Amino acid sequence: MDVRQLRYFIAIVEQGSFSRAATVLRIAQPALSLHVRNMEAHLGAPLLFRSPKGAVPTEAGEILLRNARIIVEQLAITEEEIRSNESDPRGLVRLGLPGTISEILSVPLITAARQRYPGIQLRIAEAMSGFVLEWMRDARIDLAVIYRKVSGDGLSTEELLEEELAFFGPAGGLNDGETLPAPGTRVSLAGVAGLPLIVPGEDHGLRLLLDHHAEVAGVDMNVAIEVDSYTNIKKLVAAGFGCSVLPLHSISGEVAEGALQSWTIDGPPIRRPVHLACSVERPMTNAVAAIRDFIPELVRDLAREGAWGGVSEPAADCEKG
Repeated sequence: MDVRQLRYFIAIVEQGSFSRAATVLRIAQPALSLHVRNMEAHLGAPLLFRSPKGAVPTEAGEILLRNARIIVEQLAITEEEIRSNESDPRGLVRLGLPGTISEILSVPLITAARQRYPGIQLRIAEAMSGFVLEWMRDARIDLAVIYRKVSGDGLSTEELLEEELAFFGPAGGLNDGETLPAPGTRVSLAGVAGLPLIVPGEDHGLRLLLDHHAEVAGVDMNVAIEVDSYTNIKKLVAAGFGCSVLPLHSISGEVAEGALQSWTIDGPPIRRPVHLACSVERPMTNAVAAIRDFIPELVRDLAREGAWGGVSEPAADCEKG
């Protein structure tokens, strides 16, 4: 087998069919099929299960796929190291961000990275923190900003900062007429928990954090609506269906516009750490390493300038899992 055949095999699995892979690779489908038959003959085992719905790897194919990706990635790194140096990193960097952080970080990061590293192409994918972590584990992204420290997954996590969570409600009051706290006052978690709440589902990281604090405080949360979308949570709150708790920076715009009103949670405040994750099991290109080192610098600049409100810097350094 050669590297070209490994690339062909990876493409077939990722595309799910010979025809789509042939289109992506720009080679004839019969030639692609011949390469696979030659690989199967060489290894003495079927590598793909073919059906009308497409092609999926067999057990032997999964073994080949895992190692083929490592080989191809290592070769790409070798080529990059030969053609460039650390002072001029080049290549694609895939970064996963939670939605609330993407609103703050994406544009400044892209802008600053283009100025400092013109040879790096940043590709940013946005989802909830749990999905971003899964992408990281599946090697679909190179770096991730997540809301938890990871242990035992072959990842390294560095705490960037801590976000303060704020309680907020509709500017016009609740539809059911229930009384909200007086403007400008500080509220306890018990006071928050008693009002109708619009929060993510029970498997969501923010919900787990709120449930933990409620348990420690000995209170039950009055969950009125569950929705795994920060945007929709804010819309439902603004419409008067309930209240919620989100990072202070994520609601500052709506508060300034008068659509929402917010209160500081007291006794004690609820904070959520933000971590940068990278793999310690997969090789890292110069481009990925450059962005990994650049993100903490940029994040702390945004916090000091007030662009990322309601945050504090951590005392901890990188934690390995």
